[in-house]
Amino acid sequence: MENDPDDMKDLSTTYLGLDLKNPLIVGSCGFTNSVKTIRELAQNGAGAVVLKSLFEEQILADLSANLESYTTDYPGATDYVREYTRGNEVEAYLKLIAGAKKEVDIPVIASVNCVSAREWTAFAKSVENEGADAIELNVSLLPSNPKLTSEQAERQYIDIVSSVSEMVAIPVALKMSHYSASLANLIQKLSRTEKIKGFVLFNRYYTPDIDIDKMVVKCADILSSPAEGAFSLRWIALLSGLVEKDLVASTGVHDSEGVVKQLLAGATAVQIVSTVYKNGMGQIGTILEGLESWMDQKSYEKLSDFRGQLSYEKIAEPAVFERTQFMKYYGGLS
Repeated sequence: MENDPDDMKDLSTTYLGLDLKNPLIVGSCGFTNSVKTIRELAQNGAGAVVLKSLFEEQILADLSANLESYTTDYPGATDYVREYTRGNEVEAYLKLIAGAKKEVDIPVIASVNCVSAREWTAFAKSVENEGADAIELNVSLLPSNPKLTSEQAERQYIDIVSSVSEMVAIPVALKMSHYSASLANLIQKLSRTEKIKGFVLFNRYYTPDIDIDKMVVKCADILSSPAEGAFSLRWIALLSGLVEKDLVASTGVHDSEGVVKQLLAGATAVQIVSTVYKNGMGQIGTILEGLESWMDQKSYEKLSDFRGQLSYEKIAEPAVFERTQFMKYYGGLS
């Protein structure tokens, strides 16, 4: 049975200045790497899509492989191979953007996975020219280099954002790592510039595991679990009243309950990926139905009626979001 239009809730939101019909953004993944599946995501109700990332590291790896196999030593050969490699990767990505924009009427956000502010970010203008509605800069900083200070590591965010933002007029979002000696201060500092319009919290890293039978290092589960949503929930709640930029929760959002929690904490929208892999694209509609049902139970007509209602600045005991120990719960156990 179809919903009565008069009973439907207003699920629309604005992210990066873009109008979304609902807060469900399908994050960068295999589903957003082809025009066909992007069209299917839109048909199933996605509010926006973030295209599969163009990885600077992949371009560099392809360049290295091409240079190794390219034996000609004429002058300028290295420059030729570099431009050829970059050109092929970028051309394929630009075709994806153009194709997606022709097929769907929802925002199409390009994603660039950056490890530096080098020339790989220079194609940002081409991304804009092909019609991308925004750019999500995916900056994954793992502080594993003991010679790199926290200030030097965090400076990479500023350098990368500045490098890209100077080239484009479309909005830029930063999907960032949670690794920082002073995360709240870093995000607040970044938010004071006009270069970033929103933050996606947080990157989900490749995680190594060990097979004790085969004695090899392997990849841990690449799909998230609902429990992982608690981490972004804390930081969305802490930051929603501290920074005047859009905040999007990423990782661990699998159902309507997870969406509601993030919105109550202050999220502008949420990114989903793992739940679509696990349950299929129909899960988008299931989540939206659950969100509407909850809003109906609480007599909310639109997202702004309850967004941020349980954020750090609005609850009676905000310290619950800062607590790091379990003393209150386990203190009496022997």
